[in-house]
Amino acid sequence: MSLAAHSLCLAIVTASFGALAPGAGAADGAADGAPTAEQLEAFEREVRPLLAERCYSCHSAGAESPMGGLTVDSRAGLLAGGDSGPALVPGDAEASLLIEAVRYESYAYDMPPSGKLPEGEIATLERWVAMGAPWPAEAAPEAGAARPAFDLEARKAEHWAWGPVEPPEPPAVADGDWPQADLDRFVLAGLEGAGLAPAEDADRAALLRRLAFDLTGLLPTAGQRAAYLADDSPAATERLVDELLASPHFGERWGRHWLDLVRYAESRGQQNDSDAPNAYQYRDYLIRAFNADVPHDQLVREHLAGDLLAEPRLHPEDGLNESVLGTGFWFLGDWVHSPVDVLGDEAERFDNMIDVASKTFLGVTVSCARCHDHKFDAISTADYYAFAGFLQGSDYRQVRFETSEHNGRVAERLAGVEADYRSRLSNLLADRGPVPPRPRPLDRALRDAILVDYGDVPAGEYRQKGYLFGSRPGRAGEPYWTSVDGEPELRVAMTDAAISDPIWNGLESISEPATRNNDKLRPLPRAGRTLRTPSFELTDGTVSCRVRCAGHVVACVDSHRMVAGPLHGETIQKIKPNDDWTVLDLKRYVGHRLHLEFTPAEGEQLEVSLVAQGLSPQQRARLDREASRAEMYAAEAARFLEDEAADLVRAWTEERDALREQIRFRSQLAIAAMDGTG
Repeated sequence: MSLAAHSLCLAIVTASFGALAPGAGAADGAADGAPTAEQLEAFEREVRPLLAERCYSCHSAGAESPMGGLTVDSRAGLLAGGDSGPALVPGDAEASLLIEAVRYESYAYDMPPSGKLPEGEIATLERWVAMGAPWPAEAAPEAGAARPAFDLEARKAEHWAWGPVEPPEPPAVADGDWPQADLDRFVLAGLEGAGLAPAEDADRAALLRRLAFDLTGLLPTAGQRAAYLADDSPAATERLVDELLASPHFGERWGRHWLDLVRYAESRGQQNDSDAPNAYQYRDYLIRAFNADVPHDQLVREHLAGDLLAEPRLHPEDGLNESVLGTGFWFLGDWVHSPVDVLGDEAERFDNMIDVASKTFLGVTVSCARCHDHKFDAISTADYYAFAGFLQGSDYRQVRFETSEHNGRVAERLAGVEADYRSRLSNLLADRGPVPPRPRPLDRALRDAILVDYGDVPAGEYRQKGYLFGSRPGRAGEPYWTSVDGEPELRVAMTDAAISDPIWNGLESISEPATRNNDKLRPLPRAGRTLRTPSFELTDGTVSCRVRCAGHVVACVDSHRMVAGPLHGETIQKIKPNDDWTVLDLKRYVGHRLHLEFTPAEGEQLEVSLVAQGLSPQQRARLDREASRAEMYAAEAARFLEDEAADLVRAWTEERDALREQIRFRSQLAIAAMDGTG
């Protein structure tokens, strides 16, 4: 491979997370005293949204009558102040009335009057004032003035980055002998424009050292040094670069840059700093991708939608799904274990995810458009919330990535076998079997209370983490398999329900040992074994699930799933074997969006027929009576099939046994995305 063939065009986009860090004072600004780009970005990300949310309703040009004569929607307004004088002394938080007010140090004007700000928000304002209160150059808003229209096309025309890619003409240079390629002309033109000249060429020992450090992060070995210095052929450097690029340390060295961009860590931050289970699998995936020279466009696809690729990239030796591992980057970063405001917590997580993804893949700050159209770039608030909608339509999981592709093929074959035998046996029941009871129509109030009915779930909304619950819900009157004392037993479904299949019993999911973990969800055997309902808005705090056998149900509210503190324990409920109904008290979450996740206990079968909110005991009893009528028919129908279709039942059992032999039960886990919360 020639040196020119190596595409080492890796754009390292530096984030500005530290712009409002302690110590980032006014002295950190640009040399001319103007705020830096990093400070302005941090202002747009942290300070302006805070002022808008907490202060604008009473202290802005848009307020009907700014209270105390103070407006805080412009730097000029803060400097001018109101009835009590200037609110801001740039660079001096202690002398600024704004800081005194939010600290609640003056009873005359404690702000906001509804309650003191959280300490983190006060600290943000203190740091901002201490660094000189950077604010972009813009006209102060005028009372009653219409908001200027956001002209997307005009924004695109203002900067070359938004235009089509065009090959530039290499600039003319004075020293025509120095450039060895067109790229060198651009470098030399910049040097000459600054009155500088290129440094002398490095000697070969220095070049070896630089290449080794740049490509592997390590010193060259003694053998590499001796071989390179002894090789005086024109292709010596090319061969050295090929050798360094082929080193496994290349992926480790260059993967670190990417890991910085996606805020890689193996814990969740906050005061609890809980584990991020199996985050290391994303790290190892990235190293393998760099060492395999995966094209940049493929790497981007895997990060954004690696779980949806029709033909995922597979490991050449193990056959594991590499593509799905790229989606793990979305779920790195801070998670809060007991947020008081779960919807606000989701907004903050999504904002971080958008910020990281847009900087890493676009080199722009889409998060600056969270509260308003971007001040500089061709990014609207609509773009921001379209991005947020993409995230809200996705979800977190621990994926069994080593076996997902293989077991998926087994599941497809199993679905075909099940459809064939169910159809043949159902036809036999219809022709010669007992007569099923005619279902009685439900009244309007009961129909309206039902949130999820597995007799009426669209095919695209039947989702699960794994293959345990089959390709579709079971239908009332259909035969299905259960396991009694380890032996298969044929039954007939009483109602439409999502039913776990015992053919998958024995799945073993391997997770890294816990270091610091109080998450109540982690001990549950959920990976590859979980049914998830469509999302819905909660209007009544009592949620009733008609479900049989043993396991757990988890309410995932506003995508919050770290249940480790004093709050939100009610979102996890044990399903008991002898109870037909499992009821969750979710009054805290009325008005929120959520979905439910059902997981059978190890070795148990779970049947989930419906989820409803606000059911009265009388309504549950009405549904129980219907189920009781169906139960008698189901038992009679199962006996009929065992007697009249023994050969067909035996053949079905044999085909299932053969498929079970093909299942790979043991797999490692990794953080990944999955489609669909809605």
